[in-house]
Amino acid sequence: MSGRVDAHHHVWDFGVRDHPWIDPDSMAAIHRDFALADLAPVAAAAGVTATVLVQTVPLAAETPEFLALAADGDGLVAGVVGWVDLTAPDVADALAALRAAPGGERLVGIRHPVQSEPDPGWLARPDVRRGLAAVADAGLVYDLLVRHHQLPAATEAVRALPELRFVLDHLGKPPVAAGGLAPWADDLRALAACPNVAAKLSGLVTEDDWAHWTVERLRPYADVAIDAFGPDRLMFGSDWPVCLLAASYADWVAAADELTSAFTPTQRAAFRSATARHWYNLP
Repeated sequence: MSGRVDAHHHVWDFGVRDHPWIDPDSMAAIHRDFALADLAPVAAAAGVTATVLVQTVPLAAETPEFLALAADGDGLVAGVVGWVDLTAPDVADALAALRAAPGGERLVGIRHPVQSEPDPGWLARPDVRRGLAAVADAGLVYDLLVRHHQLPAATEAVRALPELRFVLDHLGKPPVAAGGLAPWADDLRALAACPNVAAKLSGLVTEDDWAHWTVERLRPYADVAIDAFGPDRLMFGSDWPVCLLAASYADWVAAADELTSAFTPTQRAAFRSATARHWYNLP
């Protein structure tokens, strides 16, 4: 299928639940409701024909809502990365229940905000590893939401579970605003050496100074990721509407295209669509 796949975006409704991670002062630009109807026109303008809708809060109720939204929509949402309590003893049953829910065939992955866990060894906990194994048994992907200092722990988890497909969100949130590549670059390369992990070129604009980011400031980080993962394990993601803190949807699409402008036509097709479709097993 032709067209770009946006492998990472969100929606939320403050009338349904609060989102405490969205600060009303510093993040005023996104402190409001965002629906698929808001995304559809800007995505269409960018040539996006399919998306992956990603969890926003660690609450079990959100994922069935997202699956129903995908099922009831116009076909734009091809996959949902939801949330389950990976530490629960019945995680396999929870995954099966989601699969049986309306829209359950669109469940493609699970994510937990590891970036907010105070325990640096959270990914190594036996109950978490058991939950991750259940995700693998269900044939789903696990999205890694970690900060750059958590990349070594993520790599240990990826190595310990070769049967599980992982996708790294936002390149592990490199320290773009602070500048410098070390130790993030070495840690990212170590992670990329594992064949069962891919990555999203997403979220970079909000890791830089929101008002002063430029493509050239982002390029060193994108270049490391391109070298480490290659276009067959790197996919486009908008991180909309979070990206709106720094850039419009169209601005980020243009930046991502510029950062990957050296790709061959085949590589470009992989980055824009085929990699996401393969890793998430999208229809």
